[in-house]
Amino acid sequence: MDSQTVDASPQTGEGRPAATLKRNALGVLGILFFVLSAQAPLTGIAGAVPIAVAVGNGAGAPAAYAIAGAVILLFSVGFVAMGRHVVNAGAFYTYIGKGLGRTTGSGSAAVALFAYCTVQAAMYGLYGFTVSGLVEHYSGAHIAWWVWALVTMGAVQVLGAAGIELGAKVLAVFVLAEFSILLVFALVTLVKGGGPEGLDFGGTFSPSAALQGAPGVALMFAVASMFGFEATAIYGEEAREPHKTVPRATYLSVAVVTGFFAFVSWMLVSSYGPSKVTAAAGKALAGGDSTVFVFAPIAAQFGGWVNDVLPILLGTSLFAGILAFHNSANRYLFSLSREGLLPGRLRTLNHRHSPWAAGLVQTAIAVLLVMPFALAGKDPVLTLFSWFSGVGVLACMLLYFLTSVSVIVFFRRERLDTRRWNTLIAPALGALGIAAVIWVVLTNFTTLIGGDATTALWLVLAVPAVLLLGAGTARVVHGR
Repeated sequence: MDSQTVDASPQTGEGRPAATLKRNALGVLGILFFVLSAQAPLTGIAGAVPIAVAVGNGAGAPAAYAIAGAVILLFSVGFVAMGRHVVNAGAFYTYIGKGLGRTTGSGSAAVALFAYCTVQAAMYGLYGFTVSGLVEHYSGAHIAWWVWALVTMGAVQVLGAAGIELGAKVLAVFVLAEFSILLVFALVTLVKGGGPEGLDFGGTFSPSAALQGAPGVALMFAVASMFGFEATAIYGEEAREPHKTVPRATYLSVAVVTGFFAFVSWMLVSSYGPSKVTAAAGKALAGGDSTVFVFAPIAAQFGGWVNDVLPILLGTSLFAGILAFHNSANRYLFSLSREGLLPGRLRTLNHRHSPWAAGLVQTAIAVLLVMPFALAGKDPVLTLFSWFSGVGVLACMLLYFLTSVSVIVFFRRERLDTRRWNTLIAPALGALGIAAVIWVVLTNFTTLIGGDATTALWLVLAVPAVLLLGAGTARVVHGR
């Protein structure tokens, strides 16, 4: 074994070499599109920014995205350092396991699966609602939201089994479409000098602007919008030159996502004016359609056709995110099967080296998570989307924290990398920042899910329960 590399070669639970995912299938841009798809840029902007402005810190909301990006960047330093020595589709499971032990790693794998599957299910709720509305608007036919969710589950399963390259190409088309229209709007607004009050950088990014109102709420939604960037490590086995590709894709994704959300949200604030933007966002929320806050200034800039195109792009944005989380979750199932923690059939690959069996299980999980809401007649946005996106974000924050701690422990023990900034200082600062975010999320969790205190409590308790269940299963399987 190379003295600078921890052995992370795929093994079965009995220590035999196992099937591997397709090598050299993805470059930096391919991985970046998977990350951007998971973040669903238009969904994040149209869904989160109006709430961050109205309920959070008003015109200072873009500053929350910059702060969230700084915290995630600190986390990424240790994440990348670990990735140079450990390459495995299990990502969080492997990273946490190397530092904090297999039991904790297995518990974190269960939390990661829980996070990816709940966020995907949340997207199905908003996606089904969006597509149902579009079909009814253009054809007059009313088809229940859950029908579109089920049909899309089948399409996602087919695309996931068709191979990682096809998935990357499909996502590239969708992501570029939504990314482009938002970025062009922001650039045009910038070139024109902003809205009625100008660009007013200080009115958005000054300390007083950032700290007004409820900055914790804005920070919470900002961090939620960045969920999914860590997928760079999940595709390490399928990347070309993973020791170079994964770090580059990670840093690039954090920079692109942070810059994009901060810049576009700033231009949205500018288009209304810092003194009027909070009232505009509040009016959109009170009207029951927060997307109006985002779509209206874009339509004013480019014309009424935008109001027809953006809802369609919102649907494709959600579809791209659903496919990205499907690929992330089935690779976790595949990796856990390869480690002997799940049935061996889940590590079965098809002729395209795609984990199709794990994909089937992931699709079945999606059905089990989504259909109870349909059968109970629940609103797919106010319940399914709100509840599961909130608990998914909380679960992911726990994984970020455990990973930062694991990086510190791992490099103090193994001494494979002696750079203190990369293996101690940045991960420690990242852990502190993430712990602060977790506290903010817990404090404002009822607001995040848009539900009552009892529902919030049950969802919060689900995260440590899944962690303990995964850890306990590992102890039973491995006999300790």
